[in-house]
Amino acid sequence: MIIIESKRKKPENIRKLYPDAIIADVTSQAADGLVKLSPFYPHGGIPVPFTTGMTATCVEAIWQGLKVFESCDVDVEMLKNDTMKNIKRTVRRFGKPLGHRKGVYGTELLDYITARKLIYIPTYKWMLEHKVADIIDRLREASKTKTIVLLDYNTNQDVDDGSKPLSHAYLIKAYVEGLYPYGSNKETSHHTGMQLELF
Repeated sequence: MIIIESKRKKPENIRKLYPDAIIADVTSQAADGLVKLSPFYPHGGIPVPFTTGMTATCVEAIWQGLKVFESCDVDVEMLKNDTMKNIKRTVRRFGKPLGHRKGVYGTELLDYITARKLIYIPTYKWMLEHKVADIIDRLREASKTKTIVLLDYNTNQDVDDGSKPLSHAYLIKAYVEGLYPYGSNKETSHHTGMQLELF
């Protein structure tokens, strides 16, 4: 079983809630190989949706690079950012966001939720399948008998809730367990187990 918890919570409090669980930090601050699950991790070679032949360093660079603001269009240079820093493009700097462009050279602007479904989620799935398949396989196997707590700064698990960023930890859970938006299976069982050194 996979559970999502906030990285902002005190580790000891999470341990109290899930004493036998594997605690796995999947943020850009992870101190082990799980950092590769962060949308900020610069794997390189990630296809930019609706843009034939163009790739980017990381999922977040695509998400931020395709944003359009009232004072700034897409940022092609952002697609090359491999530092895991300075990737966010903010309202304070660029003004009101107008949407996400459907491809670097596209004419259509997508609203936030549509962009999440057509750009962010498919891009993150591509990354899971092509860059970290070994980690996903280990997570899937371990989750059959263990409780795994994925730590993320964002814990929103509702794809249609635009008031908060979507948790990429939820997308990991959804992919591993075959849940929406990557499937439709429902969780039917609860597994617990002793700690396991997974990664």
